Amino acid sequence: MRKKGNLIVISGPSGSGKGTICRALFQEVPDLHFSVSATTRKPRHGEKDGVHYFFLTKPAFENMITGDELLEWADVYGNYYGTPTEPLMKALETGRDVMLEIDVQGAFQVRNKYPGCVLIFLIPPSRAALEHRLRNRGTDSDDDIEQRLRWAEKEIGEVVNYDYVVINGEVEKATRDVYAVIKAERCRPALLDIESLLHKYR
Repeated sequence: MRKKGNLIVISGPSGSGKGTICRALFQEVPDLHFSVSATTRKPRHGEKDGVHYFFLTKPAFENMITGDELLEWADVYGNYYGTPTEPLMKALETGRDVMLEIDVQGAFQVRNKYPGCVLIFLIPPSRAALEHRLRNRGTDSDDDIEQRLRWAEKEIGEVVNYDYVVINGEVEKATRDVYAVIKAERCRPALLDIESLLHKYR
């Protein structure tokens, strides 16, 4: 009965658990499409090109910007991140929900280009919890962690501009909360084939 999918944008500070929540959702929701972002940062241990990100050179990424091939893009900590438009739009047109895991800058760019998107902000229960997660990752220097914490304060200030806020104190509960948002948004009349539904009552 769905004629178009939802574009679900999930944001939150680095260390908020966005990746963990998204991976859990894709295991539980088989018809959820993951939009692979492009980036110029180097892969972390275990990351694969085309699966976790499209890892590009800066000139290649800048060519995509010039060609208007990105739904959104941003310079984050000295590296480019962006969302290729074409595969995302194809998935939406088939009625599949698409989830984007992007930062606040990108989320607002997406809303400007695609006003019907759903913005979800994922937030740790406290600053102390966020710092603990960042340090436990073991992927960042002390200076990087301090920079991420300062940036997190700015990002969290934008939470009032989101449609939903999910507190990630416990992964399973936070995953259920995000899934509840997705299920509710699937019931919006604008996304349903209302004409076919009404035809059954004539």
